[in-house]
Amino acid sequence: MRIFTLQSSGISEVDEQLALTELRLPEQGYLWMSCARQEFASLQAQIQAALQSLCGMQLVDLHISDLLNNQLPSHYDYTSQYDVLVFRRLAASSGAEAPVQELADAARAKRSGPPILKRIDTSPVGFAVFDNVLLTVHPGDCAVRDAYASKLLSAVRTPGLGSPRLPSSPADLMLRIVNQMVDGYLELRRELTRQLDHWQAELLNPRTRFNNWGTLLDARLSLHQLDQVCEDQRTAVQDWIEALKLWPDAQTPASQRERELLNVRSRDVLEHIERVVHHVRRLEQNAETAVQMHFSAQSNRTNDIMRTLTVLTAIFLPLNLIAGIFGMNFDFLPLIHTSSGFWWAMSAMLLIALALVLVFWRKRYLEHSGR
Repeated sequence: MRIFTLQSSGISEVDEQLALTELRLPEQGYLWMSCARQEFASLQAQIQAALQSLCGMQLVDLHISDLLNNQLPSHYDYTSQYDVLVFRRLAASSGAEAPVQELADAARAKRSGPPILKRIDTSPVGFAVFDNVLLTVHPGDCAVRDAYASKLLSAVRTPGLGSPRLPSSPADLMLRIVNQMVDGYLELRRELTRQLDHWQAELLNPRTRFNNWGTLLDARLSLHQLDQVCEDQRTAVQDWIEALKLWPDAQTPASQRERELLNVRSRDVLEHIERVVHHVRRLEQNAETAVQMHFSAQSNRTNDIMRTLTVLTAIFLPLNLIAGIFGMNFDFLPLIHTSSGFWWAMSAMLLIALALVLVFWRKRYLEHSGR
């Protein structure tokens, strides 16, 4: 568990040896309490006591269940004292060891398809936003928390909480973390697009036989699941924005500016999520279009083959008729008792064949559709 103090004088991390019951709020600032989901489950009583001491209120039981649930979709809820946002991340798994329960949950929800889709982790991250405390509950291998904490600790110390380098409130810090989680997926889209473009090229290449149908169908299913995750993310952020409008009016110009910054950052997060939704849907549509174009191309190639076979059959049909006539068991047939009869018959058959080839060529029955 990591605890940070953010105030006008700078940012500092609380000593790990300090008990939760000994935490105190800074005079001008707030606390960020961050823990893994398993830590939250084991330290639930101590965290509740710390929240009671710091904020005068504890988390309700339903919100505790939401923060502990590793399969909960993104959603937003609130009380009169705090807000709760559960946001499913879209990030590449770091490969670090996770608790046994989270590994079991991940195995049940294992994502198939191309390697990049298998690496996208959609574990939920929970946020409990109080006036002076932000409690975040992460998966066991959440690199977003550690990356943003390192970014905060290495940030330039500038006076005033209104600095763009320092979150001005727990809600502002939550939005920045969510924004970084969304941008983490935007960094993965190039590799995912490259993989699907490679499949499209294979699907439309007439010289190759595409055999990865199972993987492609799994990829389409995974993209559909990502679309659902993104839709839940967008709904949760939209609910947060609507709830933000119902907050009490700011009493000071500084509070009013802080409220406006929260609205701006919330809309920015929503715009980033919509970009992810648009990209995922475009990939899903491209995969579906590539499959349809593949079957259309296969149908065209089959039509070309059948047309060629039909033309060849039409060319040889009169030749077979002539051969059948001269193969009849009659004593008197023209040309069969003359020495040049064979050559006359062969010449007639050749002329008929050439004439039919010329006619079919003029009608473009022998042309390849790809020309």
